[in-house]
Amino acid sequence: MSAENSDLLKTPLYSLHEELGGKMVPFAGYLMPVQYPLGVMGEHNHTREKAGLFDVSHMGQVVIKGDGADKWLETLVPGNIVDLKQNRIRYTMFTNDQGGILDDLMITRRENDIFMVVNAGCKEQDIAHMRKHLPDHLELIELADRALVALQGPLAAEVITRFTAGADEMNFMSYAEVQICGADCFISRCGYTGEDGHEISIPADKAEEVVKALLAETEVEAIGLGARDSLRLEAGLCLYGHDITEKTTPIEGSLQWSIGKRRREEGGFPGAEKILEQLSSGHVERKRVGILPAGRAPAREGTEILDADDNVIGVITSGGFGPTFGGPVAMGYVNAENSQSGTPVFLQVRKKKLEAKIASMPFVKQNYYRKPK
Repeated sequence: MSAENSDLLKTPLYSLHEELGGKMVPFAGYLMPVQYPLGVMGEHNHTREKAGLFDVSHMGQVVIKGDGADKWLETLVPGNIVDLKQNRIRYTMFTNDQGGILDDLMITRRENDIFMVVNAGCKEQDIAHMRKHLPDHLELIELADRALVALQGPLAAEVITRFTAGADEMNFMSYAEVQICGADCFISRCGYTGEDGHEISIPADKAEEVVKALLAETEVEAIGLGARDSLRLEAGLCLYGHDITEKTTPIEGSLQWSIGKRRREEGGFPGAEKILEQLSSGHVERKRVGILPAGRAPAREGTEILDADDNVIGVITSGGFGPTFGGPVAMGYVNAENSQSGTPVFLQVRKKKLEAKIASMPFVKQNYYRKPK
């Protein structure tokens, strides 16, 4: 390992990544595989067609214990947590007093506590944020002794059900505690690719055994960060620190659906006054939108978005080639008056002004599993 990488953390699966030929790069304080010999394009397509296995152990896993943990969390997030049923998951975010997003996260109500997964780059500040506001009667436990992997793709549920019966019958955004290869695992039917699948929390000392068993299934390939990014971009999913930040509100980020109906009436979370005013008035100065560049050249993060008169009206926050879509895709922020789907815009790419248009997301249909009613 080079000197500049010596202070980076390793997940419990680091040795396996090297064994599998993973190209390791620094990411969120960890050495993580950006790709394997199959290559980013091959890994992307394999996940869309079969099942891909991602190491996301760099994410933070946290438990909050004590009476009223749900009510307390509602003082920090705009999602309905008190109303969340047992073994159900909710996407929400920590907000600041200005209505900006400090992080987005998943919250699960378990039988006797609250289980949370937070972003890798934010986990230290998230834990500090929670501890700062934590009442004495509640306990915060960071699960530093567990790995986290995501099995994603149209055949993912079929694969995991070979190891734990009934996993394929779980609904989207639901949770269960199961045994896989003798390891006590938490499985959540959700993910970050737009495909069906499960995230699997595994005791660190059992992680390699479980992952090797999953990879031994013919449908499964190891997938790196490169394909994870192109998959989530096609699915219209935000990357924290890029598409949403402490400078963007949930309404500007087109995440108004994540604000609980009851919370819209009650407020009581940081930045509620600004967020709820934007929600009720429908007025924001800028909006997160999808952008489709014309031609084949991708528009990368930081690319300026122009109107027909060369006025800068926004910026790309994520962009690249969408293998499943079959062309370049991007998302970013534009002035609200230019945010209508179909609006023609221009992109300033290497001193060239390229045509593009505002588009609705996702760019590729999301395939989450929902039980028939």
